[in-house]
Amino acid sequence: MINIRKIDSYKDYGAVLAISNGIVEAYVTLSVGPRITRFGFVGGQNFMRDDRKALGSLTDEKFEEFFGKGKAWENLGGHRIWLSPESYPESYYPDLAPVEYEAEEDTVTFYPPEETENGVAKELEIIMAEDEPTMAVTMRAVNVADKPKRFALWGLTVSAQGGTEIIPMNTDDTKLLSNRTVEVWPYTNLGDKRVKWFDKYVTVTQDPTAERPFKLGFDLKEGTVHYLRNGEVFTKYWPTYHPDAVYPDHNCSFETYTNSEFIEIESLSPLSDVAPGGMSELTEVWTLKKVADTPDLTTEEGIDKFIESI
Repeated sequence: MINIRKIDSYKDYGAVLAISNGIVEAYVTLSVGPRITRFGFVGGQNFMRDDRKALGSLTDEKFEEFFGKGKAWENLGGHRIWLSPESYPESYYPDLAPVEYEAEEDTVTFYPPEETENGVAKELEIIMAEDEPTMAVTMRAVNVADKPKRFALWGLTVSAQGGTEIIPMNTDDTKLLSNRTVEVWPYTNLGDKRVKWFDKYVTVTQDPTAERPFKLGFDLKEGTVHYLRNGEVFTKYWPTYHPDAVYPDHNCSFETYTNSEFIEIESLSPLSDVAPGGMSELTEVWTLKKVADTPDLTTEEGIDKFIESI
């Protein structure tokens, strides 16, 4: 049975809605956001980064000119809905107002205020499994402007420090043609010690002592990424890769970013032209598992064994 309860104060986020099936629990912010600010086994570690003060905020004259005097964007951590392509200041909507929600059995839908400046209204839906450590996270964006808009849904999961991300690469045999896209951002050092390259995998380790950020993008056809941390693994799966579609950032269906504070596990939907009143949608499936033995992530064989075990 799914238990849904409101918590009036969680850390410095204000009110949150706690959703649990007795195995895993998710907290979603109600005073700001929304953000999935906690996901973990009941009473266990949190896979979301949830230190609001440490993550900071941004604003400047251009930002205030677009959103209003005194407005600022806060990272807030946790999982959020964004739209791609990224642009400044439009992407950085100051979502610090209260969030409405509707709950029905195993499904909760969250409705933040319309982003009038951007002409979109976002929705976040969570459906939690009754007896498994799993939930579906659906993100929607409705075009509330009076003209078509072109965008992709972007699920950014700002995750806790200290783990290692495992990204399975495309493995289809395309003969003389390439079989994957790898996108690199200007601040990324491909020789960075946090990243390791294998035939079938790329791993990225979050390092709290890192001095510069790191970001990569891929056209993942499998759409499955794992984050191993303290004897547990968080798996994020989005099963709707469209081979003939156009994705953001030179065809990336997945991106990952890390700095000293967190690591982001980012899914992307195809770019689409959304008519006034139309909607775009992206669903992820989240799962947690406990890991009995410490896996060897330094070799292809060790990663293969770990993937098979989960």
